[in-house]
Amino acid sequence: MILGGSGCGKSTLMKQLIGLLPPNSGTIEVLGHDIVRERASVLPSIGVMFQSGALFGSMTLLENVMLPLEIYTRLAPPARASVARTKLGLVGLGESADLLPAEISGGMAKRAGIARALALDPPLLFLDEPGAGLDPITSAGLDKLILELREALGVTFVVVTHELSSIMTIADRCIMLDRDAQGLIAEGRPDRLKAESANPIVHAFFHREVL
Repeated sequence: MILGGSGCGKSTLMKQLIGLLPPNSGTIEVLGHDIVRERASVLPSIGVMFQSGALFGSMTLLENVMLPLEIYTRLAPPARASVARTKLGLVGLGESADLLPAEISGGMAKRAGIARALALDPPLLFLDEPGAGLDPITSAGLDKLILELREALGVTFVVVTHELSSIMTIADRCIMLDRDAQGLIAEGRPDRLKAESANPIVHAFFHREVL
């Protein structure tokens, strides 16, 4: 999990990890490949859910989830639809396949974004601020879904967030960025960082304290 305060570079780092932004120097390897030079070949092996869900407004949820299958596979349309319905079912949207993004809630849009990210059965998923803009109950439900998908599918999630409740619920390992330090200031298990970090910025973050 990538965490830190607002403006520290969490989303920028994720964009670099998925090849949307090149690093200022050096290289970034994802699944053993240079994500900048080999991005086209890596993309089918990663899924991405952007903060807003980034669904195409003129397409139904089913059509949104079918899109990666249309681009990256040779499946016939009925097979693509079948796979897409299965993915929507995994995230609790099996009955909403024919709805447009404008007809669903923010929490449902995030779930649909996860379904689309799962379309090609990638081993690695990136989620950018999945709980942003959601009420606490909906956000907790999304955390529960992430844990269920990780257990059922064996998928590795890389999650960008500053939501402390989500961090303590779903993270196995964290890295923490800081705007003033312009980089990494801590890494490790969230419970260990909360209990043991001597860095005042890390301590303040996990204990909701003002420096």
